[in-house]
Amino acid sequence: MVTAVSGGARSHDYVLRRLEPTGRQALTIPLLAVPSALAAVRERVALHCAAWGSRGLGDIAALCVSELVTNVIVHVGEGAPVSVRLSWTGGGHARLAVTDPAPGAVPVRQDAAGPDAESGRGIALVDALAARWGVERHACAKTVWCELAEP
Repeated sequence: MVTAVSGGARSHDYVLRRLEPTGRQALTIPLLAVPSALAAVRERVALHCAAWGSRGLGDIAALCVSELVTNVIVHVGEGAPVSVRLSWTGGGHARLAVTDPAPGAVPVRQDAAGPDAESGRGIALVDALAARWGVERHACAKTVWCELAEP
């Protein structure tokens, strides 16, 4: 069973929820990758984790989703269509996945961004916060995902 919940007229306010086998609902947010959407996406992800009973996980997931969507804005292009999905995998872990339409623009962890660098820390931050992360390439898209553990 699928239910749609609309929180407003903007495209990044549309939320689709589906019942997961674990009994915890997944969250899917289709949006356009624009800076003005970041705060709403962070808030939705954090609130969803809180509904699962995990506020600490919500803080981590909100930070990671912000970094992953920002990567799309910077490296794929502002306004690219994106899908954010947060699902419970069990065992105290959640999976956060961001799908965009650019299979060739694969993120790479940079080991040493200089102290004055304005970019280059996003994937390193995700790597530090996540139990693991990766990239799945599809024919016309890619998904960057991370597995997050409850603190």
